[in-house]
Amino acid sequence: MLIVFAFALGAAIGSFLNVVADRVPAGRSIVSPRSFCETCDRSLTTWDLLPIISYLWLRGKCRYCATRIPARLTVMEAVNGLLIAGVYLRYGGGLDFVILTAAVSALVVIARIDLERELILNSITYPSVVALLAIAPFWSELGVSRPFLGDETVVASLLSSLVGGAGYSLFFLAIVLVYPRGMGVGDVKLGAVIGLLVGIPGAAVALWIAAVSGGLVAIILLATGRKGRKEGIPFGPFMSLGAIVVVLSGADLVDQYINAIDFFS
Repeated sequence: MLIVFAFALGAAIGSFLNVVADRVPAGRSIVSPRSFCETCDRSLTTWDLLPIISYLWLRGKCRYCATRIPARLTVMEAVNGLLIAGVYLRYGGGLDFVILTAAVSALVVIARIDLERELILNSITYPSVVALLAIAPFWSELGVSRPFLGDETVVASLLSSLVGGAGYSLFFLAIVLVYPRGMGVGDVKLGAVIGLLVGIPGAAVALWIAAVSGGLVAIILLATGRKGRKEGIPFGPFMSLGAIVVVLSGADLVDQYINAIDFFS
């Protein structure tokens, strides 16, 4: 039942993230007006806005004008629901669940906005950096990221987050300075968020996952002709994917990554 509740909570947050993704990049308020059908301008009731359930009950159409509801809205709710259920399965309840639910949800909305608009917004990354800096000394107590020092002290946890944030962001900053068309400043800021979240060596694992997944998708898009060689592909979704995988796998994936490096070195 608690897993079902976590999924429902994640889906409800996903519904809110849809509002953020649609309104914030356009400079619109996320508070008012209340959600409405953009075809018939009718305000939507609570029964029209139940995550996933309303879409299925209404068969993907507006109750009032029968205009098709974009499936991406329900996909967002379902994906976030599954991820938050995964957070609960990995970490249980408590403060770490609250923090990681917020972090994963932020990464999901960043990924969607970048995918659709090729933007990584300061209004999301800056507050995320401030919040993660505030809790950086306490990650070891939450059992989320592995400090790169031996003992899980407050100082070790703080250093892990700071080195992870600085290392990830500086890596992309170097790319921006050398080849500005290859990477945006928003990726640098997102790198800081991810590094602060997963620490070291989690940031290295997240970067590796982002590079591999992004490279594979780029190859597929080029091979199928859906993208040309001179067309850019937003990298934020792959960065978010890498960070979420590290969060959900916890120390296990990081330890395997370290063991693999030791084996081949």
